Amino acid sequence: MSALEEKRMYGEHREETVAYLATGQGVATVRISGDQVGRFGLASRCRARDVATTGGAVLVATDEDVLVGPEPFESLGFGPAVAVAADADGTVFAAGEDGRVSRYGDGEWAALGAVEEVRALSGRFVAAADGVFRIDGDELASVGLDDARDVANADGAPLAATGDGLYRLGNGWLRESEGPFTAVAAGDGKSHAATTDALYAREGDAWETVDLPVDGPVVDVAYGECVYAVTEAGTVLVEAEPEQTADGTGGWRSRSLGLPDVAALAVA
Repeated sequence: MSALEEKRMYGEHREETVAYLATGQGVATVRISGDQVGRFGLASRCRARDVATTGGAVLVATDEDVLVGPEPFESLGFGPAVAVAADADGTVFAAGEDGRVSRYGDGEWAALGAVEEVRALSGRFVAAADGVFRIDGDELASVGLDDARDVANADGAPLAATGDGLYRLGNGWLRESEGPFTAVAAGDGKSHAATTDALYAREGDAWETVDLPVDGPVVDVAYGECVYAVTEAGTVLVEAEPEQTADGTGGWRSRSLGLPDVAALAVA
C-alpha cells in the first residue's frame, strides 16, 4: 500500500471538522465543532504554500516538497512546490516553482507541461500568470484569460479570479464582477470570491458583499458542515446555520490563531 493510500484510510470516522491551514510556520490543524473553533496546533513545521484534502488524505505544497498526511506527514518526492490539488477521482496534481505541473500515480510524478507562474490548482484547472489551463489527459490546454490568481469549479462552470475581474466560463469567459480578485471557491452549491478588501458570496445571479466580524484579506474558503474561511493574518471564520449554533443565531464566528502568512485552507 502506498503512503497516499495509507493516509486516505486515516481518520475516516471523525466526529468534528478538522481544518488544515498552510502557513509560513507550517501546517496547522484546527478542530471545529459547529461554529465553535476549538483546539489548534502545528502538525508539521515547514513553509507551507498550499493544502488540499482528498478521501481522508491531506496534501501540502511546501518550499521543499509535496507532503501527504495527516500526521505524520511524509514526502511524495516532488521537490519545491507552490500548489497542490486533487480531482474528484482523487488524482493528485502539483505545481513547481518553475511552472511545471505534474500528476502523481503509482508512486511517481508524470510531467504534464509548464506554464508561467502557477498561482493555484483546483481539480484539473490551473490558474497562472498567463491564464487558465485545464489538464486534458496528459497535456495542459489553454482555456484563456490572463493574470489568473485562482480558479474553482462551480457546478461544472469554472470560476476564475483575475487581476481585472471575476469570470465564469460559459459561452466563453463572462465577467461577473470588475476589479482585482485574489481568490475564488465553490462547493456544495455555494460560491465565494475575495479581493484584498472584501469577501463576496454568490446569491442567485448576483455577488453580494459578506459582512464579516473581522478585517483583513480572506485568502481561502472551504465547505463542509459549514462555510469556512481564513484570513492572511490567521483568523479562522465559520458561517453556520442557526440550528448549528448553541444560541440559535447563526452567522459568522471567528477566532484568531496567531499564525501569520496563511496561504490556504482545506477541511476534512
